[in-house]
This record gives sequence, structure tokens and C-alpha cells, in this order.
Amino acid sequence: MSDQFLGEIQMFGFDFAPARWALCAGQLLPISQSTALFSLLGTTYGGDGRSNFALPNLQGFAACGQGQGPALSDRTLGEVFGTTSVTLLESEMPRHSHAVNVYAQRDATKLHGTPLQGDAVTIPTATVPFADATPANAGFAPSMVGMGGGSQPHENRQPYLTVNFCIALSGIFPSRP
Repeated sequence: MSDQFLGEIQMFGFDFAPARWALCAGQLLPISQSTALFSLLGTTYGGDGRSNFALPNLQGFAACGQGQGPALSDRTLGEVFGTTSVTLLESEMPRHSHAVNVYAQRDATKLHGTPLQGDAVTIPTATVPFADATPANAGFAPSMVGMGGGSQPHENRQPYLTVNFCIALSGIFPSRP
């Protein structure tokens, strides 16, 4: 690209930064090496602002526009937010149940060690699946269908395709309208 703006960010489908571009990997650059780029970025993405400044880091992040859209949070340039995994709390899930019914099979010809078509689930002898004084053909006791999960986090990223984000280290200085 020959007419890029200084500080322009582009996506590339190859695994290196082209000449006069750098990967957006959060690296620190000396201000003395690129005063024009520092005048555009400042310390928005890091650095001390005296001797160095940082390039944006888009490794493992999705890019997001600045500002506030309808019903969206206001986002500022350089803000990092979100998480790669989340542990759901019971209060974050809609109220629901998992009903399970077991029927007593009185026909001995349909009781097998291996289920066959027409068989019924048999009642285990070591467990009492029904609540006390519940008639046959009723729902399980609440203790039979317990909580699941174990408070483990799960993946919370949108589907993604890996590409390289690069920033122009030289080019046309962008003018304000």
C-alpha cells in the first residue's frame, strides 16, 4: 500500500507486517523514532509519554468502534473491556426445570438388563427415586435431579478467524476536516 495514512490500522491475511508497518502487538516504541505517530496516538495504548509510547494490542481482542451506539455502553479510544470466559451464576439463568418421569413396568417380559423397544426404565434397588408416599408413574423426587455444572467457567468468545492487525508507521499525516 503506498497511500496509507500514518497510524492507519489494516488487517492482513499473512503472518508478517509489511515494510513500513508494524504488528498491533502492544510493543513500546521510542518517541524519538516516530514523533509524528506519537503525536497521533500519545499514550492512548500505553507508554510513559516521556521516552516511549505503545502501539495498540489487538492480539486476542476484537476491535470495537469508539463512542456510544443505541443501547450500548460508551467506549473510549484505547479502552480494554470484556473477558474470555465467564462463570454463570444461578441468578443469571432463566428459571426452568428438567422434568423426568419413570414408570413402573409391571410386565416382567419387558424387564431386561439391556433395554429393548417397549421396555421401561426400572427403579434402582439402592435408591429411592420417588418422594415418600408418591404413587407410581409420578415425577422424580427433587433430590434425584440435582444441580449440575460445578462453577466452572466456559468459553465466552464470539467465533473468530485469526488475521494480523498492522499499523502504518509512515504515510500521509491525517488532517482534520
